[in-house]
Amino acid sequence: MNVLNLLFTKDGLICQITKNKNILEEKSYFVTEETSADHIMEQLEEILIRQRYDEISVISALNHFTLMPEGFSEHETGYDLIAFNAPVEKENEELMLSVNKKFRVQFYYTFPRNFYRKIKDLAIPVRFNFSGEKFLNTIHTKNNKEIHINLYHNQCEFFAIDHKKVILYNNLDVNSEVDFLYFIMFTLSKIGFGINETHFYVYGETTENETFISELQKFVKNLKIVYDNVPKKNFILN
Repeated sequence: MNVLNLLFTKDGLICQITKNKNILEEKSYFVTEETSADHIMEQLEEILIRQRYDEISVISALNHFTLMPEGFSEHETGYDLIAFNAPVEKENEELMLSVNKKFRVQFYYTFPRNFYRKIKDLAIPVRFNFSGEKFLNTIHTKNNKEIHINLYHNQCEFFAIDHKKVILYNNLDVNSEVDFLYFIMFTLSKIGFGINETHFYVYGETTENETFISELQKFVKNLKIVYDNVPKKNFILN
């Protein structure tokens, strides 16, 4: 079975093609000063017609989301809830829902409608998910105060967990070590996590973001790199 895995980040697209769970190809495409505003759409169109796929899996790491307790059912308020965190254009965004039963939470998130329709037009089975839900499923917690950080290209998402209960989730653009440290430390102060009692776990693009990690290590006592990025294997796609 040929499966196309797509991960959309704030300024990029990561494409992974697998056959019978073996990774055949993985490529990343990012918006730069040299590319056009339609660069990601152009790459998506090329990927979709490159070969025949039996199934498509789409993960959105775009930071249009809100976190709610499991069982919240007022789905019609999804756009309004997301609007508290980010500007929403209803006419251009599909409202989506991902439920995480392991931690009893659910995510409302939006996905660009032009990407959504382009993928759905292929008329083959497609699964959509939010990166926060996928990331949360990989986390193994202990009875501690914990910060779990997943690093991307110029972006990170993180969970604050207290004795196996999700306290907070955020998804941020980070372009400097100062931004990264500020958001992490600000979060700790707001939720009452002491820096010496909190255990930090780092996943994802750790090589690209090694300076972020080294700066964090100057301030925190307990830090562990759980998943490092390796060639042809993106952490959140597996």
